[in-house]
Amino acid sequence: MSADPNCIFCKIVAGQIPAKKVHEDEQVLAFHDIQPWAPVHILIVPKRHIASMVDVGAEHQALLGHMMVLSGKLMKDLGVRNGYRHVVNTGSDGRQEVPHLHMHVMGGPRPWSKG
Repeated sequence: MSADPNCIFCKIVAGQIPAKKVHEDEQVLAFHDIQPWAPVHILIVPKRHIASMVDVGAEHQALLGHMMVLSGKLMKDLGVRNGYRHVVNTGSDGRQEVPHLHMHVMGGPRPWSKG
């Protein structure tokens, strides 16, 4: 697994920074967002450091599929029954704040604070 020693998500994956985890396996870590926009707002991050979607190649296809399939299971496990939203911000113009690929998955009763 590659990691960036200056990346906050790499530090969370390594256990150096605490997070409220909802799932962990060999490929990804999922945890609650510390500034949620919805009643249920989790992040799914690859354990391997990939800066953004710009850096994704064909070799990451299975990883991205795993993230998408896992997101539905996790939202169901967290009690979200009436739909949810996926957001992947890419680059500064795409409003990506942490340069480590991550998927926001948001759901729960409306209204949400943002989004």
